Amino acid sequence: MMGHVLSIVTFLPALGAVGVALLPRGRAALVRWCGFLVAAATFAVSLLLYVGFDARDPGYQFVEQARWMPSFGISYHLGIDGISLLLVLLTTFLSAVALLSSWRAIEGRVKEFAVSMLFLETGMLGVFVSLDLFLFYVFWEAMLIPMYLVIGVWGGPARIYAAIKFILYTLAGSVLMLVAILVLYFQHGGATGNYTFDLPVLARYVVPRGVEVWLFLAFALAFAIKVPMFPFHTWLPDAHVEAPTAGSVLLAGVLLKMGTYGFLRFCLPLFPAASLAFAPWIFALALVGIIYGAWVSMVQPDLKKLVAYSSVSHLGFVVLGLFTLTPQGLVGGIIQMVNHGLSTGALFLLVGVLYERRHTRLIADFGGLWKVVPAFSVLFLIVSLSSLGLPGLNGFVGEFLILVGAFAWASQAAAGPSAYLVPVLASSGIIFAAIYMLWMYQRVCFGEIAHDANRGLRDLTPREWAVLLPVLLFIFWIGVYPRPFTGMTEASAQALIAQVRSKAAAAAAAHPRVSRADGEAIAGVGGR
Repeated sequence: MMGHVLSIVTFLPALGAVGVALLPRGRAALVRWCGFLVAAATFAVSLLLYVGFDARDPGYQFVEQARWMPSFGISYHLGIDGISLLLVLLTTFLSAVALLSSWRAIEGRVKEFAVSMLFLETGMLGVFVSLDLFLFYVFWEAMLIPMYLVIGVWGGPARIYAAIKFILYTLAGSVLMLVAILVLYFQHGGATGNYTFDLPVLARYVVPRGVEVWLFLAFALAFAIKVPMFPFHTWLPDAHVEAPTAGSVLLAGVLLKMGTYGFLRFCLPLFPAASLAFAPWIFALALVGIIYGAWVSMVQPDLKKLVAYSSVSHLGFVVLGLFTLTPQGLVGGIIQMVNHGLSTGALFLLVGVLYERRHTRLIADFGGLWKVVPAFSVLFLIVSLSSLGLPGLNGFVGEFLILVGAFAWASQAAAGPSAYLVPVLASSGIIFAAIYMLWMYQRVCFGEIAHDANRGLRDLTPREWAVLLPVLLFIFWIGVYPRPFTGMTEASAQALIAQVRSKAAAAAAAHPRVSRADGEAIAGVGGR
């Protein structure tokens, strides 16, 4: 079984979706239970990956490779390393949580919803485990269809607009990425005689400098839209507001991580010189996203929109950490992807609890909830503090490592003392996060009960406790003892830094016109 565990984890949800589709339409309870049990079984099997993973090995593990279309250089190639392991586990965990959370929220077309969610899980997992660019692109595009259905069928009043906007934005970047994949395929094949889409093979190839810049930009645009980075973020608030709670959990918890994962898995190893050259621009966009996302969150009247814009700010931190190319920044960026998935996913779950009871998400419609639903209010407070990075909770670990990495990068940067503006400005995002999260919490849970409809609200049910407690467990676990999580990523992060350094140095040697600034950047990558 261990030899094919990645295939089992990836396709078990799809197989379960086929089984659920064959169930009688009128048996909604049976459909819900079967959908959840398939997702829970997938999570249980995925734990084998963690148990069998060798944290000291920076290479790919659990590798599966078979000839698929050999005449075109296409293979069925799966594998994970320390970069993708935690994201696979996050996907299987949140998929089960999301399905359990939809027990009462989804009342129509229950079978179709469960099928869409399980196919979506397979698509997301395929993105994280694919080591063939053709296979990766198939999964990247395939997961758009079920998410489009989740938003467009079970979403809010403007669901069609939000779903189409989500698809158009993503496809715009995906088409350019497909062109870049084909150019890389023919470029490598023409230079070496080996036409292949295999990622480990292509990662060893030094792309000519002029071509590399354009390929990097094409890949980076697709990933920047998915993150989303400023100014490509405008699809996100609409998608979140209109999506059902389960859709928002997976959209924030997993789908956005595909963009940051793409930067790590593809842009940095395939195009290291261009990544270094464009790092100042990436830093600028990340900083704008951190500050802009926080400022816009402060003025949102809708709870879901506030959490959606906070994602723009939090993921700006992740991108910043990744492009520092320091061990602390990379590990911090990876662990912060997981932290954001847990904290923001929990926030959407809690907002969904309120919406199921009051059918409104407007902050002004609440107030004084601490007196009425104390258990809910305590959990809401813990998750809010986690999101703003309180020490002892998971958000602090990732943000702290990212800022350490940013200061380490600034100490080596050719720009001199002005480079310290990057981590200093990024640090302001933590202050702004405290402002908008605590102000939101004060208006929702403290004060007097201003609306009579809130006086009879029911506190958390046993099912809602079952949904939220596992997420809270990981929030505290990572915050208090992050070693079991960060330790899995360190070797792969160090190997990626070394790979970027060596390839960028080779590119500089092959192209004498590389600027002195680029040479200094290459020499300084990787931390001290």
